[in-house]
Amino acid sequence: MPQSAPDRKLTLTEQARRAQLIAVTVDLVAEVGYASTSLAKIAERAGVTKAAVLYYYPSKNALVETARDEVLTALVTAVGDAVDAVGPEDWPAAYVRTMIEHLRDNPRHTRMIVEAAIHTGAPADPAARWGPLADILAAARRARDLTDDPDLRSAAIVIGGAIDAIVSEHMHDPSYDTTAATDLVLTMIERTVLSRS
Repeated sequence: MPQSAPDRKLTLTEQARRAQLIAVTVDLVAEVGYASTSLAKIAERAGVTKAAVLYYYPSKNALVETARDEVLTALVTAVGDAVDAVGPEDWPAAYVRTMIEHLRDNPRHTRMIVEAAIHTGAPADPAARWGPLADILAAARRARDLTDDPDLRSAAIVIGGAIDAIVSEHMHDPSYDTTAATDLVLTMIERTVLSRS
């Protein structure tokens, strides 16, 4: 957002420029990594001056964090839409399948998320990752009339780790069958978390 008037609504031209800078940042960070990305390279790729980039973002970190937020919003929206499209008993499957598919199908977004997490210094809140999934698991259990109380925090952490591992493996080996891997994770969830003990 322009520094001179932070509360002012952006014009259509400014909105388009901002969107362009975010897209260029995502592409550049995905291609060369955070360390090799600079405001000058972003400006060059966007066909503007460095001063034009600084008009919208006071630093590389600010621009990278905004780009990260944009790709995370796209991910959360995709997963949320998939979860909302099914009943609570099927929320875990919709969550896992859509999370893996979205990250697999958007490798630049995946790299952006990883690079930003490593380099921007934004503190990670583990509960922000496992908490929503634990809530989804709890809702699915309630919908299936499962009344015992398993450790859903640990289950969500393990499932999140499986998602990360599948996406990472696909990034290193694009021929890796993420669909079969996803089906295996969902089978494990069904047999452990979503069945009677």
